[in-house]
Amino acid sequence: MAIREILTDEQPVLRKTSHPVTNFDSRLHDLLDDMKETLAQANGVGLAAPQIGILRRAVIVMNDDGEMMELINPEIILQEGEQEGFEGCLSVPGRWGVVKRPMHVKVRAQDRNGAFFEAEGEGLLARCFCHETEHLDGHLFVEHADKLYTTEELDEMMAQEEEEESWG
Repeated sequence: MAIREILTDEQPVLRKTSHPVTNFDSRLHDLLDDMKETLAQANGVGLAAPQIGILRRAVIVMNDDGEMMELINPEIILQEGEQEGFEGCLSVPGRWGVVKRPMHVKVRAQDRNGAFFEAEGEGLLARCFCHETEHLDGHLFVEHADKLYTTEELDEMMAQEEEEESWG
Protein backbone atom coordinates (compact mmCIF):
# COMPACT_ATOMS: atom_id res chain seq x y z
CA MET A 1 0.00 0.00 0.00
CA ALA A 2 1.09 3.54 -0.67
CA ILE A 3 -0.06 7.05 0.01
CA ARG A 4 -0.76 8.75 -3.31
CA GLU A 5 -0.55 12.45 -4.14
CA ILE A 6 -3.96 14.14 -4.12
CA LEU A 7 -4.28 16.37 -7.16
CA THR A 8 -5.60 19.90 -6.78
CA ASP A 9 -8.25 21.68 -8.82
CA GLU A 10 -5.85 23.21 -11.35
CA GLN A 11 -4.98 19.72 -12.66
CA PRO A 12 -6.85 19.02 -15.95
CA VAL A 13 -7.35 15.32 -15.14
CA LEU A 14 -9.96 16.34 -12.52
CA ARG A 15 -12.17 17.70 -15.34
CA LYS A 16 -12.18 14.46 -17.33
CA THR A 17 -14.70 11.63 -17.33
CA SER A 18 -13.52 8.39 -15.75
CA HIS A 19 -13.73 5.02 -17.46
CA PRO A 20 -15.74 2.12 -16.04
CA VAL A 21 -13.80 -0.53 -14.16
CA THR A 22 -13.92 -3.82 -16.06
CA ASN A 23 -11.04 -5.77 -14.49
CA PHE A 24 -11.56 -6.72 -10.86
CA ASP A 25 -8.01 -7.84 -10.32
CA SER A 26 -5.00 -7.24 -8.07
CA ARG A 27 -4.30 -3.88 -9.75
CA LEU A 28 -7.77 -2.67 -8.72
CA HIS A 29 -7.29 -4.06 -5.21
CA ASP A 30 -3.96 -2.23 -4.93
CA LEU A 31 -5.60 0.99 -6.14
CA LEU A 32 -8.40 0.67 -3.57
CA ASP A 33 -5.94 -0.07 -0.78
CA ASP A 34 -3.84 2.95 -1.77
CA MET A 35 -6.96 5.13 -1.90
CA LYS A 36 -7.94 4.02 1.61
CA GLU A 37 -4.49 4.75 2.98
CA THR A 38 -4.41 8.12 1.21
CA LEU A 39 -7.86 9.05 2.52
CA ALA A 40 -6.94 8.07 6.08
CA GLN A 41 -3.71 10.07 5.93
CA ALA A 42 -5.58 13.12 4.55
CA ASN A 43 -8.27 12.81 7.25
CA GLY A 44 -11.04 13.13 4.64
CA VAL A 45 -14.46 11.55 4.26
CA GLY A 46 -14.26 10.61 0.59
CA LEU A 47 -11.82 10.12 -2.27
CA ALA A 48 -12.34 9.38 -5.96
CA ALA A 49 -9.72 7.74 -8.18
CA PRO A 50 -9.39 10.83 -10.44
CA GLN A 51 -8.20 12.78 -7.39
CA ILE A 52 -5.05 10.67 -7.45
CA GLY A 53 -4.76 10.82 -11.24
CA ILE A 54 -6.49 7.53 -12.10
CA LEU A 55 -9.41 7.89 -14.52
CA ARG A 56 -11.37 4.90 -13.25
CA ARG A 57 -14.84 4.84 -11.69
CA ALA A 58 -13.78 3.97 -8.14
CA VAL A 59 -14.47 5.87 -4.91
CA ILE A 60 -13.98 5.44 -1.19
CA VAL A 61 -16.41 7.05 1.28
CA MET A 62 -16.62 6.95 5.05
CA ASN A 63 -19.95 5.52 6.20
CA ASP A 64 -21.85 6.55 9.33
CA ASP A 65 -19.89 3.98 11.38
CA GLY A 66 -16.54 5.48 10.34
CA GLU A 67 -15.77 2.53 8.06
CA MET A 68 -14.44 2.99 4.53
CA MET A 69 -16.80 1.83 1.78
CA GLU A 70 -15.47 0.88 -1.64
CA LEU A 71 -17.77 1.79 -4.53
CA ILE A 72 -16.79 0.63 -8.01
CA ASN A 73 -18.78 1.96 -10.98
CA PRO A 74 -21.24 3.70 -8.62
CA GLU A 75 -24.56 5.02 -9.90
CA ILE A 76 -27.02 7.10 -7.93
CA ILE A 77 -30.38 5.37 -8.31
CA LEU A 78 -32.47 7.36 -5.82
CA GLN A 79 -32.37 10.90 -4.44
CA GLU A 80 -34.87 12.32 -1.94
CA GLY A 81 -35.22 15.50 0.05
CA GLU A 82 -32.79 18.39 0.21
CA GLN A 83 -30.02 19.64 2.46
CA GLU A 84 -27.80 22.67 2.23
CA GLY A 85 -24.46 23.01 3.94
CA PHE A 86 -20.77 23.71 3.72
CA GLU A 87 -18.76 21.36 1.58
CA GLY A 88 -15.04 21.06 0.99
CA CYS A 89 -12.76 18.80 -1.01
CA LEU A 90 -9.29 17.36 -0.65
CA SER A 91 -8.62 18.59 -4.21
CA VAL A 92 -9.72 22.14 -3.32
CA PRO A 93 -7.71 22.65 -0.13
CA GLY A 94 -8.59 25.50 2.21
CA ARG A 95 -11.78 26.48 0.38
CA TRP A 96 -15.39 25.77 1.29
CA GLY A 97 -18.76 26.49 -0.30
CA VAL A 98 -22.45 26.14 0.50
CA VAL A 99 -23.90 23.36 -1.67
CA LYS A 100 -27.40 21.91 -2.01
CA ARG A 101 -27.55 18.13 -2.11
CA PRO A 102 -30.26 15.50 -1.61
CA MET A 103 -30.87 14.47 2.01
CA HIS A 104 -31.19 10.77 1.13
CA VAL A 105 -29.30 8.91 -1.60
CA LYS A 106 -29.21 5.29 -2.73
CA VAL A 107 -26.33 4.05 -4.87
CA ARG A 108 -25.79 0.87 -6.84
CA ALA A 109 -22.16 -0.16 -7.18
CA GLN A 110 -19.81 -3.10 -7.36
CA ASP A 111 -17.37 -4.31 -4.73
CA ARG A 112 -13.69 -5.03 -5.35
CA ASN A 113 -14.59 -8.48 -6.72
CA GLY A 114 -17.29 -7.24 -9.10
CA ALA A 115 -20.37 -8.21 -7.08
CA PHE A 116 -23.22 -5.67 -7.28
CA PHE A 117 -24.71 -4.15 -4.12
CA GLU A 118 -26.78 -1.17 -3.05
CA ALA A 119 -26.08 1.28 -0.24
CA GLU A 120 -28.11 4.14 1.20
CA GLY A 121 -27.14 7.22 3.12
CA GLU A 122 -28.61 10.27 4.82
CA GLY A 123 -27.04 13.63 5.53
CA LEU A 124 -23.26 13.60 5.26
CA LEU A 125 -23.11 10.15 3.67
CA ALA A 126 -25.66 11.19 1.02
CA ARG A 127 -23.55 14.30 0.38
CA CYS A 128 -20.42 12.13 0.02
CA PHE A 129 -22.10 9.76 -2.45
CA CYS A 130 -23.03 12.75 -4.65
CA HIS A 131 -19.71 14.59 -4.25
CA GLU A 132 -17.51 11.59 -5.05
CA THR A 133 -19.69 10.36 -7.92
CA GLU A 134 -19.45 13.82 -9.51
CA HIS A 135 -15.64 13.52 -9.47
CA LEU A 136 -16.01 10.51 -11.78
CA ASP A 137 -17.71 12.74 -14.34
CA GLY A 138 -15.12 15.51 -14.11
CA HIS A 139 -17.05 17.85 -11.80
CA LEU A 140 -16.07 19.60 -8.56
CA PHE A 141 -18.27 20.98 -5.78
CA VAL A 142 -17.16 24.53 -6.63
CA GLU A 143 -19.49 24.38 -9.65
CA HIS A 144 -22.45 24.34 -7.21
CA ALA A 145 -21.25 27.03 -4.79
CA ASP A 146 -22.09 30.71 -5.30
CA LYS A 147 -19.14 31.77 -3.17
CA LEU A 148 -16.04 30.09 -1.80
CA TYR A 149 -14.85 30.73 1.74
CA THR A 150 -11.39 30.26 3.23
CA THR A 151 -10.91 28.02 6.24
CA GLU A 152 -10.46 31.14 8.38
CA GLU A 153 -13.75 32.63 7.16
CA LEU A 154 -15.52 29.33 7.81
CA ASP A 155 -14.05 29.13 11.33
CA GLU A 156 -15.19 32.72 12.03
CA MET A 157 -18.73 31.99 10.84
CA MET A 158 -18.91 28.78 12.92
CA ALA A 159 -17.63 30.59 16.02
CA GLN A 160 -20.15 33.39 15.52
CA GLU A 161 -22.94 30.84 15.08
CA GLU A 162 -21.93 29.05 18.30
CA GLU A 163 -21.83 32.36 20.16
CA GLU A 164 -25.32 33.29 18.92
CA GLU A 165 -26.64 29.87 19.98
CA SER A 166 -25.17 30.22 23.46
CA TRP A 167 -27.07 33.51 23.91
CA GLY A 168 -30.13 31.62 22.68
